[in-house]
Amino acid sequence: MTLSIDLYWSFRSPYSYLVTPRLVAFAKEYDVTVNVLPVYPIALRIANFFKNVDPLLPSYFLLDTARVAQMLGLDYAWPNPDPVVMDFTTGHVPKEQPFIHRLTRLGCAAVEAGKGLAFIDQVSRVIWSGTPNWHEGTHLVEAAMRAGLNLGKLDNLIDQHTERYEEKIESNQKAQRAAGHWGVPLMVFENEPFFGQDRFECLKWRMAQKGLAKRSNTT
Repeated sequence: MTLSIDLYWSFRSPYSYLVTPRLVAFAKEYDVTVNVLPVYPIALRIANFFKNVDPLLPSYFLLDTARVAQMLGLDYAWPNPDPVVMDFTTGHVPKEQPFIHRLTRLGCAAVEAGKGLAFIDQVSRVIWSGTPNWHEGTHLVEAAMRAGLNLGKLDNLIDQHTERYEEKIESNQKAQRAAGHWGVPLMVFENEPFFGQDRFECLKWRMAQKGLAKRSNTT
């Protein structure tokens, strides 16, 4: 019996990036479907979020994400440019965002093409592994190709149907809260939410209780 996970995921979340290779390997080895549901980062979803957090958050956040990446053996650096344009000193997030809207819409288009997990895996590796100017040149084109997709075709889709993709993102965000949490990565299995990359083993444990089985063609 194939088990299913809903994955609420953001291109600006380092923790989303850090859990994704494990989800890819998990879905390859086990009879599991991962339903990718792209959402906007919390900086866009919750007004003034970074203006109200404890001043200690940014420094701890950077320390923790770097050591988790080191523990997992993943290349990691804060993106240049940041997928979300913001002033870290004041916490101000301008309305004009040249990167994150396109990325999130592309994620939704990749899901429609049946390549959602592969796309977020490949693109997040480019963004979060230390690639300078990841938005320029052929970085994203090649990432999409590795996922089995054509970036130009995806861009045409999101340009022609912007409103539909925005509605999809909004629907994902409402479903995320209805599932029991507001953060990412959020993995939901049989209506039970598992928030954070550090809950991945707990998710696997729960799924094992529900009949998790390896794929018969796993080599």
